[in-house]
Amino acid sequence: MIRAMIVDDDALVRLGLTDLLDGDQGIEVVAQAADGLQAIEQATAHRIDVALVDVRMPRMDGITATTRLRSLSHPPKVITLTTFDLDEYVYDALAAGADGFLLKDTDPAEIVRAVHLVAAGSAMLHPTAARRLIDRYHATNQPQATAARARLDRLTPRERDVLTLLARGDTNADIATQLTMRESTVKAHVSRILATMEVTNRVQAALLARDAGLTT
Repeated sequence: MIRAMIVDDDALVRLGLTDLLDGDQGIEVVAQAADGLQAIEQATAHRIDVALVDVRMPRMDGITATTRLRSLSHPPKVITLTTFDLDEYVYDALAAGADGFLLKDTDPAEIVRAVHLVAAGSAMLHPTAARRLIDRYHATNQPQATAARARLDRLTPRERDVLTLLARGDTNADIATQLTMRESTVKAHVSRILATMEVTNRVQAALLARDAGLTT
């Protein structure tokens, strides 16, 4: 059972997401929070597997909350919620350790799927929004690109193949199909990639891959 937390200052959003996730037999919403400070309190009091965190909230915003949540002794996975066109800070949330982001008008079935994917160790990036957002807020500069390429040089050719597909947003199952390997082998490759590149999750690995010019 995936233990989820909803973090949003809009009570109706919290209610809607709670009803949606609780309707899935594999998910239980065990906590809600109206801002980042409450999110930290709830995550400390409860074991949370996946937190859906809004970006703009009073007292403590979603970016700061993500950093704090990921630094807990038992850190939950984090999915950032955003309206995208209004929020200019989603990249910062991803860099802070979020495992993905969703637009608030995402199809309900995709939100449920995202919670399952992230809980299983994958990332969930809205494809169109991810490309637009990274293009806009993650402009590559030369020192950044050089440092990213140095990390990429540590990977084996097969690991680079896996990273290329990971950076495209493919799941472990997708990568296994594309590269004709077992999903367990893909998981092992991903773990080595994260350790070798010194990043904490798939999103940060994807951003480094873009910095290095591995993807466009």
